[in-house]
Amino acid sequence: MNKLLKTAVVGALLALSCGAAHADAKNPKIGFSIDDLRLERWVRDRDFFTAEATKLGAKVYVQSADANEQRQISQIENLISRGVDVLVIVPYNATVLNNAVREAKKAKIKVVSYDRLILNADIDAYISFDNEKVGEMQAQGVVAAKPKGNYYLLGGAPTDNNAKLLREGQMKVLQPLVDKGDIKIVGKQWVKDWSASEAMSIVENALTANNNKIDAIVASNDGTAGGAIQALTAQKLAGKVPVSGQDADIAAVKRVIAGTQTLTVYKPLKLIASEAAKLSIQLVRNEKPAYNAQYNNGLKQVSTLLLKPIPLTKANVQTLVDDGFYTKAQLSAN
Repeated sequence: MNKLLKTAVVGALLALSCGAAHADAKNPKIGFSIDDLRLERWVRDRDFFTAEATKLGAKVYVQSADANEQRQISQIENLISRGVDVLVIVPYNATVLNNAVREAKKAKIKVVSYDRLILNADIDAYISFDNEKVGEMQAQGVVAAKPKGNYYLLGGAPTDNNAKLLREGQMKVLQPLVDKGDIKIVGKQWVKDWSASEAMSIVENALTANNNKIDAIVASNDGTAGGAIQALTAQKLAGKVPVSGQDADIAAVKRVIAGTQTLTVYKPLKLIASEAAKLSIQLVRNEKPAYNAQYNNGLKQVSTLLLKPIPLTKANVQTLVDDGFYTKAQLSAN
């Protein structure tokens, strides 16, 4: 009787666990750990991602680390203990998450690296725009406006692997011109946390050190571009010195229209967010995502889905309205 009871209990538990696994695949739980929701860019990603995931039957739990690596680690641990099926992570610091990822894998949770590559960790997939390509577009845009002269390179956060990929793309375009003697790089600096105020003081110091003789600034995103342009404005150089950016932040797009920022690079956030939601759910359901690249993250070759960015100048700013990214009214508002 005891043996029979035991067999019945085990059978019931097995049936339950199979049912739960099946239910999870149908309605997966996704933990979305975001670097910093205080930035406009990530709020959009969150909203587009949640909308697509919900449409596909998933439940999304969102956490914002507010640019704090310890907070992000404990939030990821919290999501693991909630029993999510897949973790989607925008890392604040790409180098400190290997233990958190190890815990997730122990709990049989899939891990997707979103927009920025998590380094030295056993992640399942990476989705991003082609950041090297973004860097090339930034440099090309600035070179088109100012083919010769003194260049200053404003990098992104040193904790963000994307900042390094952007620099690689920028140098692909700039190095041949440096070798030719057309361009002189008079300085370069990484900007902690992509901070606009830090970018402003870096450019103020660079202008002082070079007697204002800086002809072009390759800035790695719109926040750092904004800081650079504030420093240029104080010296009455805004609009005379080409400056690049990326993300198509509303303030940056208005600067592009006004002529103080030469270009931004638009990464259709609805595209990356929707594709990331689909990819996460495919992993839970053991389906095969349509990867188109591989990246070595220091531990392994990571299956990657790379999306195509779009350079935006005054000439094609209408793309943002056509995409429903902004309305005409938003772009013309003061």
